Amino acid sequence: MKSLFEHGPSLRTRLLLALIVAGALMFLDHRLQTMQPVRSFLSTATAPVQYLAVLPEEVMDRLVYLATTRSALREDNQRLRDELLGLQMAVQRLNFLENENARLRQLLGSEVRAASRRMAAEVVSVATDPFSHQVVINKGYQSGVYEGQPVLDNRGIVGQVVSVARNTARVLLISDQSHAISLRAERNDIRVIAQGTGSLTQLELNFIPHSAELQEGDVLVSSGLGGVFPEGYPVAEINLINRDERLQYAQVFVTPYAQLDRVRTLLLLWPANAQEQPIFEEDMEASEVNDVG
Repeated sequence: MKSLFEHGPSLRTRLLLALIVAGALMFLDHRLQTMQPVRSFLSTATAPVQYLAVLPEEVMDRLVYLATTRSALREDNQRLRDELLGLQMAVQRLNFLENENARLRQLLGSEVRAASRRMAAEVVSVATDPFSHQVVINKGYQSGVYEGQPVLDNRGIVGQVVSVARNTARVLLISDQSHAISLRAERNDIRVIAQGTGSLTQLELNFIPHSAELQEGDVLVSSGLGGVFPEGYPVAEINLINRDERLQYAQVFVTPYAQLDRVRTLLLLWPANAQEQPIFEEDMEASEVNDVG
């Protein structure tokens, strides 16, 4: 008589068979990707469950983000209103001073300085040569850009244009070792020459006598000499003076105001004595319409 409960393979045998099957499946999947359809099906089947599992957390994060964003926007709006009010008052004061300066120059018989023309430009690439500090902007001779043109950012002088193409131009930064710029100390009008050192955060003043009345913290602005950079734009601040008498000249290092390591938006200047004229996009569009007409 047969027993109702026949004994099957032993647990050790079952474990061995399971290991063999698992190893075979792993080998086939690794070599032939046989389990890829199964994985894709399981991923598709479990996706709704995963989405529902993280949905409460995402909803809560979104609500917190919206609440934080609204509060931050209110604070930013208030801060921008305050800044706008301060800037409007500063502009009024500046207009008054410009008019007063113009009247004084007329009384003294001096030439009245004309305002520089300006155009914004974006940096599209940075030179890959580590020994050359240059950037490429998205304005060229089609916009009136010319070689030797001064370039600034919202803090101070950045450099000058060294080559121009139709829609792009290459700007040499003041930190490049081949660049030098004439400056004057705002405190006492001492004129100096600042040379690039190859560091984006440091320039060096050349041929400074030990007796020069310069001190750390002095603000240096463009002197206007050389005809490239207009006078009076901020350039750098003295941060270190070494008056070692064993050296022929004092070592003076300055920190540029412009953020040369993170330039994005730049300002092109056309000084009053520049022969070229800025050509804005609306001017080009109007010219094209006239040509078609």
